[in-house]
Amino acid sequence: MTDQNFTEISKRYRETSIIQNSAADILFALLDIKDKESVLDVGCGTGNLTKKIYDKSHGYIAGVDPSEGMINESWKHYGNEMHFQLGSAESIPFENKFDVIFCNSTFQWVTDANKAVRNFYKALKSHGRIGIQAPAMQDYCPNFVLAVDAIKNHETFGQTFKHFKSPWLFLNSSAEYAGLFQQQGFRVPFCEIQTIETVHTPEEVFKIFASGAIAGYLNKAYYNCEISDDYIRDFQDTVRSEFKKQAHDDGMIRLVFNRIFLIAIKE
Repeated sequence: MTDQNFTEISKRYRETSIIQNSAADILFALLDIKDKESVLDVGCGTGNLTKKIYDKSHGYIAGVDPSEGMINESWKHYGNEMHFQLGSAESIPFENKFDVIFCNSTFQWVTDANKAVRNFYKALKSHGRIGIQAPAMQDYCPNFVLAVDAIKNHETFGQTFKHFKSPWLFLNSSAEYAGLFQQQGFRVPFCEIQTIETVHTPEEVFKIFASGAIAGYLNKAYYNCEISDDYIRDFQDTVRSEFKKQAHDDGMIRLVFNRIFLIAIKE
């Protein structure tokens, strides 16, 4: 995952990451972080959930994120209580240091899943546990996929979109996710793909889309051609318009996400 787009959205991410935070509540319940446990937040973003981890544990809490902008925001708001550093799941340097790894809305961005899971295993103490929550399945969010299909099928925009290469890891079954962790020595007591529905205005849905997905769809690194400012503007305008079409008679959208929830234990 490149840093450019996430750096640009980092300052507004704290207010727009609605779905990420909602799903994180489920992950918190599954992990049940205890007092004084040491926790590594992988993909910590601007540190808002890292702070929530700290409030539960008051142990040693660290966060890593590949975006310099996100890390700067984390230090700015929470640097007096927790440690933050630049890094990805594939570059975690720790060994036998943490009781818990918290990985929320991050695993879809890994480029080498096996390496990331090996790093998770090394970073955990014996009997430590990791919890991940991430979009899952190719139809990870039917609302987003349908809106982007309007770009894909557009007579003009579609020619550019043909050059888009998805940066995301989307597996289609819980067994596939569990297998990744089991192959690296983890025991997986819980692994389930859940469908989560929330209700929002079309503009709120666009802001949720812009808080994460857009960093992939409009990142020049993921195109095999140059993308123009006109394409970026037209992409955003078209997606916003498509979300308006998805609204029901009450003016609201039923936003659906398929998400993997996994707990794995180092034995």
